[in-house]
Amino acid sequence: MTFSVVAHCARTGQIGVGASTAVQSVGKLACHGIPKVGVIASQALLNPYLAYDGLRLMQHGASASDALDQVIKLDAQRQDRQVGVVDMQGRTAVWTGCDTIPWAGHLQGDGFATQGNRLAGPHVLDSVVATMNCTVHLDLAERLVLAIQTGESEGGDVKGERSANIMVFSEEEYPLCDIRIDDHDDPMQELGRLYRLYIEEILPSMSNIPKRKDVPRPPGAEPGPLAMLKGRLP
Repeated sequence: MTFSVVAHCARTGQIGVGASTAVQSVGKLACHGIPKVGVIASQALLNPYLAYDGLRLMQHGASASDALDQVIKLDAQRQDRQVGVVDMQGRTAVWTGCDTIPWAGHLQGDGFATQGNRLAGPHVLDSVVATMNCTVHLDLAERLVLAIQTGESEGGDVKGERSANIMVFSEEEYPLCDIRIDDHDDPMQELGRLYRLYIEEILPSMSNIPKRKDVPRPPGAEPGPLAMLKGRLP
């Protein structure tokens, strides 16, 4: 019921995930990331713990493929799941279970992967790959916006889209970009509007937000494995 993109930008070191679905609030449980570690999209018959545990493993040094292999093999309903992973080296890993809603599949590119189920067909992901490949000169957030919009224009989820999320991490523990449309009659148009607003009003103010290097941690506040899951824990 979802199509998504996970990506790493070799030029900036940023990581990000974009997703859209026919149901409400795709960003709540499908899109996950830890800065300087990686991002994961968990979808189809949703199991957010695949993302939580996969990110913990990556935080402790596992590659994208090693993390995905470890979490998938422990999931008794793995054939109902779909997962896309990218790590800080731009390595990708993808799983599409054989019982996900057709059409379902995934494609991997240079530093990104795209995956989807209940899609209009494989051409949806082909268009996402083409967009990602021809936009490497752009900032990662814009690439993800364009990729999701392109996938939707090629049919996307056959039930239509109601929600979308674009989330990008840079150097800080908080996201550089986190645009969410939780429920909208035209989420792709709204995504474009909110992205333009982000560029014009939000991004310029990001330079004024405190940086980790300038904010001493109080005793006992060192980050642990869960500290940077960005509010995604249940």
